[in-house]
Amino acid sequence: METEITAAAGVGQPTPEPQPQPRSAGQPGLSAASATAAVAAAPPSDAWTVAGVRLHSRLLLGTSHYPSPQVLAQAAAASGAEVFTVGLRRLQPESGGGQAFWQRVRELGGRLLPNTAGCHGAQQAVNLARMARELFATDWIKLEVIGDDYTLQPDPFGTLEAARVLAAEGFAVFAYTTDDLVLARRLLDCGVAAVMPWAAPIGSGRGPQNLQALRTLRERLPDAVLVCDAGLGRPSHAAQVMEIGFDAVLLNTAVAEAADPVRMAGAFAAAVRAGRDGWLGGIMPERQTAQASTPVVGMPFWHEAGQQARQGS
Repeated sequence: METEITAAAGVGQPTPEPQPQPRSAGQPGLSAASATAAVAAAPPSDAWTVAGVRLHSRLLLGTSHYPSPQVLAQAAAASGAEVFTVGLRRLQPESGGGQAFWQRVRELGGRLLPNTAGCHGAQQAVNLARMARELFATDWIKLEVIGDDYTLQPDPFGTLEAARVLAAEGFAVFAYTTDDLVLARRLLDCGVAAVMPWAAPIGSGRGPQNLQALRTLRERLPDAVLVCDAGLGRPSHAAQVMEIGFDAVLLNTAVAEAADPVRMAGAFAAAVRAGRDGWLGGIMPERQTAQASTPVVGMPFWHEAGQQARQGS
């Protein structure tokens, strides 16, 4: 069963899109209203479905590290995103922390995707996911089980173990993982809603480090929902992964830490659409040699015109 949303307050409750307030004088860059208008003026991308929910935006947005709640709200509006991630562990929900922040995120409109960022074991992630379901009344969870504190590389064994448990309990699991094909298959066998391979380490902004591996995931898993998550730093990076057929991208730092988060959010929205349209349009094959775009058959027309003039004289 599909549920269509175009921006829902809290979880799955339809409401008109939030109307952003113009940026105050002295703030450089594009106002949220202008950025939103620019996004709306562009041709809409085709809708897609994940976990039974029909979405129109292929950009998912994180909610941390923004300069202020106002900038977060403006960037969210400019991005056109319908799904927003929120980290629970860093806000210490077990002690009642983060209530004001959670309320602000709910006010963005859209669907909340709680995540288990900061968890280093399967059971820890499962417990946090259960807490998120109680707090937000949603079965959606972005599963993160970190295996290395330096690279923040996901733990494949812990991720797979937690995914099995959560999927069996009815969660719609969005599994953050590496670009490993075999692990992606095992996660899909567990019943995850989406596989979310990284492009590069979280927060690095380096863009796709192994585009061929990501391309292989798309080719070998044609029916899976693939969302590129982590390591994207430029709008062109988002376009790259969309051009090879990914269903969506999720990013946070690239927008939140930009000099102008609102303008950058609009730029990423446009790049995601451009990449998707490129994929749908069918990108020409790469060649090892040059091939003239103008065919050379017979005599060039300007030579023919000159010859005819001479013959007529």
